[in-house]
Amino acid sequence: MWDPAQYLRFGSERVRPALDLLARIPLAAPGHVIDLGCGAGNVTAMLKKRWPEADILAVDGSEAMLASARQMLPHCRFEVADIAHFVPARRPDIIYSNAALHWLADHRHLFPRLVSALAPGGFLAVQMPAMDRAPFRTLQQEVAKMGSWAEALSGIGRVQPILDPGEYWDLLEPLAASLELWETTYFQVLTGPDAVLQWAMGTSLRPYLAALDEPLRSAFREAYAASLRPHYPERADGRTFFPFHRFFLVASVGIERSRG
Repeated sequence: MWDPAQYLRFGSERVRPALDLLARIPLAAPGHVIDLGCGAGNVTAMLKKRWPEADILAVDGSEAMLASARQMLPHCRFEVADIAHFVPARRPDIIYSNAALHWLADHRHLFPRLVSALAPGGFLAVQMPAMDRAPFRTLQQEVAKMGSWAEALSGIGRVQPILDPGEYWDLLEPLAASLELWETTYFQVLTGPDAVLQWAMGTSLRPYLAALDEPLRSAFREAYAASLRPHYPERADGRTFFPFHRFFLVASVGIERSRG
């Protein structure tokens, strides 16, 4: 289960890439917008603020996340669905996805399918973590294998690595009227003890913790925290630098190249 409160603990830091992605979509007045993998709805609120007249459908696989989003956004529509296989009932002008699609496998089929689902002149806008080689991620697997919790965590796989940028280009350029790819590193400044652990507990560490009962859960969490500290040391002022690598993709479909 996703925990909206834990996820939103660093809400302002998490939305910075979402805002940068939103700024690169040039449509002034889309009729239908899908927020794919909307989570707790904090980014859906930004979509609604920019396009208040649009029909915005927020889709997520977590009922707990959607319950939080519904309370905040009574004027949006929500749907519980497996985002890996979600098919829009009607073609959207925008499919927007912030920090969600990296959880899914088979991007070579997923991304062309999403582009092909767009209305003529529509945009696919995606932002995903590019953290596969960062200690934040690699240490999760290493620590999972080395303690008394190893057997319980043996079935927990790492988050699927995203493709190289050139692979997304090769997949989508033949389908797109325009295609932009870029990467950004945000040097987040987090506060509080073991701040990077707290960040991970809202996202990628969640499956590991969910698979354990106490006292193994606490023991694993502390071992992971200890492994993080040399890589993300707390500074004298109590804050921690956290390099936050992100990959962005914006593809548009021209009228002559749309499907259907």
